[in-house]
Amino acid sequence: MRSSLALMAAVLSPLVSAIAIPSQEHVIVGYYPTWKHNELASLDLNKYTHINVAFAIPDEKAELKFDGDAHMSDIVSRAHTNNATKVLVSLGGWTGSIHFSNITKSPELSQTLTDNIIRMMTQHQLDGIDIDWEFPGENGSPCNFVDETNDVKNFLVYLQSLRTRIDETFTPEEKLITLAVRVKPFSGLGDTNLADFAKVVDFANIMAYDINGPWMDTTGPNAPLNFEQGKGTQLSFASSIDQWVESGWPANQLTAGLAFYGHSLTSSVDMTLTDPPTQYEKKDGPVPKGASTDEEATETCPENSAKPDHAGAKQYSGVWTYAQLRQEGALDGPTTAKAPWVRAFDNVTMTPWLFQPENKTFVSYDDPISVKIKTKFARSKGLRGVMLWDLAGDFQSELTKAINSKC
Repeated sequence: MRSSLALMAAVLSPLVSAIAIPSQEHVIVGYYPTWKHNELASLDLNKYTHINVAFAIPDEKAELKFDGDAHMSDIVSRAHTNNATKVLVSLGGWTGSIHFSNITKSPELSQTLTDNIIRMMTQHQLDGIDIDWEFPGENGSPCNFVDETNDVKNFLVYLQSLRTRIDETFTPEEKLITLAVRVKPFSGLGDTNLADFAKVVDFANIMAYDINGPWMDTTGPNAPLNFEQGKGTQLSFASSIDQWVESGWPANQLTAGLAFYGHSLTSSVDMTLTDPPTQYEKKDGPVPKGASTDEEATETCPENSAKPDHAGAKQYSGVWTYAQLRQEGALDGPTTAKAPWVRAFDNVTMTPWLFQPENKTFVSYDDPISVKIKTKFARSKGLRGVMLWDLAGDFQSELTKAINSKC
């Protein structure tokens, strides 16, 4: 492992160029959290090809709980300026996937969910719907109901039915169905062919982040381009693309996700003194406080979930968005740290990391260099484009400019 800034000079100059409206041939999907609407109210949405407004959450009766209704007219009108950007609402998410398994196994609940999707698309003049089920056939949140044997099969049947209903309802308009998917293809496929999903889904967005984080025993990269053999989770941006394509999903119906945020942990050693520098060290203590907005919280499950008695430990998230790193004094430029923070760049994972020797805080994040490298890599693999979580994490469009320079 080597620490280097050798790539900086080659990639910094395009970052200051103006942002062009991205080509529809290569998509840039940006997630727009409804709870961050005030931060995003003045953002030019035409920098992106698709805006996924997050999240509408299906309850046990397949009714949609959505706190973004009041903002949708504004979001859609801004996005549809010059017909430049499509708007979808994303269903589910980490805390909103509790009932997908039970809904998709029930014909009645499936029809109710589809009715509510059609109603929402009509009400808000949406260009499509995004489904972020975390995850079919296995647990994401411990609150979720899971049917390991049948979830994937039921999900395909549901999507086929949803595709038919959407096409029948909106023809001749073409409406989108997209998915947010994890770094590895669906497990428990059985005799279900993953390629069949691509026949009814326009494209899938791979969530190629949260690969290492506070749940690990060591520090490590949140969103590596490549993983280092034998260190950290053996998954990456590159391996996720390869696995989904090898599983039968067409490359041109995939986007790969970029993280506009990072995770922090406390290291057991001063990582500025290791030789050679490495971002993999044993962690020490609880998750440190992230940015100024980070607050201690406990993950609990509602009564109508799979584990109503579950309660996790009260802790910080340790999350810093790129914007917060720039605004709160960790970075004083796109690729320069502000003392006492020290910056390094990992030439295997192709990601930067920060270290604060006084309290041994480590932060893995992405910057204009790393997102540009990943975007270029995604294009080289024939992908439809890139996706990002989330729009509020950028600072003065520095990350978006880097993406657009390769799209």
